[in-house]
Parts: sequence; structure tokens; C-alpha cells
Amino acid sequence: MNIRKTGHHITRRIRLIACIGALGTAFVVALPQVGHAQNVTPPSVPGTLQVPEGNEAFLIGHAFGSQDYVCAATGSGVAFVLTTPEAVLFDNPARRVVNHFFSPNPAEGGTIRATWQSTRNSSVFWGKLVHAATFATDPDFVAPDAIAWVTLKRVGVLEGSGNGDNLAVATFVQRVNTVGGLAPSIGCNSPVDIGKTAFVPYEADYVFYKNSTANVP
Repeated sequence: MNIRKTGHHITRRIRLIACIGALGTAFVVALPQVGHAQNVTPPSVPGTLQVPEGNEAFLIGHAFGSQDYVCAATGSGVAFVLTTPEAVLFDNPARRVVNHFFSPNPAEGGTIRATWQSTRNSSVFWGKLVHAATFATDPDFVAPDAIAWVTLKRVGVLEGSGNGDNLAVATFVQRVNTVGGLAPSIGCNSPVDIGKTAFVPYEADYVFYKNSTANVP
């Protein structure tokens, strides 16, 4: 790998983390307190995104970060393809609680899945997409310039240690109230663009659910 490109990528990540930290510090939206399911009220979502009965919200985090794309060859030519999100979730008041990215899921032999890891106890949740809502399907919820709202089900967890909400008890995660994050409409138009990257800022709320009748996953 080219050392200059690697150094640039590391520098970009450092700057992103610093920027996210500043945004989190300035974040003053009053989200429900975490750690007490009875105090967490999930937002309204399209019917297709509802989680099954018997699940209750126990954590909501507001995410600041980027959706990272690379221009790649596709069946119809070339297009920006999502490689990973890079986001940090904050609860109220402005406390960093979860990191969000893609990673291999050990429970599925290393399949790459959306991943959330607690910054307080290192517990991990891997999710698989169940349903999605876009502006085209649900314009009353999703903004025209925003990535989809989604519901993901648990396909893997990892127990943590120490204090903080245990993501290993989560059964579902919803991404709602999205802002930005869509792949660029320019910059990936021909084979000469393959390999170009785009890091698109976004915000979202992530709602974590657990089984309301069990104390363990």
C-alpha cells in the first residue's frame, strides 16, 4: 500500500474523530436518558420498520460521522459503493457512548456487518438489515437528501465488561431521523474514476431494543 495514501487516510480519520468530538460537545438536543428502558421513548417510524412486540427501547444515541464510499465497477458500469460508516453516538448530555462502523461478525464466519461497540464497556452488536424506508417509499419520514431509515436484527453480539449499557442484550437497532449521507451524484462516472473515495457527512438517531421479558440475549 502507498505510504503517502495510508498516512493521508489516517490523518483524515484523526481529523474526523476530532470534528465528531467537537460536534458532540456542542450537541444539546435532549435525548431520553439511557439505561432505563421505561424512560426511553422511541420515535415514530414507518410501519415496515416496527420491531416485533416483546421488544423495548433501552438506548438512543445521536450519531455524527460520515458514510464512506468508493467508486467501483458494477454490473451497469461504475457507481459509488458504501465501504463503511464512521460515526460516534452520543447520549444526553453529550456523552460519547457508542462507535459505529462495519466489521467482520465472528458468529457468521467473518461476514461484514454493521457494527456498534460501546465506548464504556466494549460490548458489541452486529446487525443485519431487515427493512429500509427511503424518501421514495416513505416521504413523510425520510428527507429527500438523506440516507434511508432502517431496522436491523441481531446476528451477533459480544459481551463487554465494566459499566455502561450492554449492547449484547440488544435484539434490534433502528436508524432514524437521518440527515445527509447519500452517495455523491458526481465523481464516479467512468472507469477512470474507479478507486476514488468520498466521505459524506451524516447524522442520525440510533434506537437500540432488547427483549422486554428476558434479562439475557
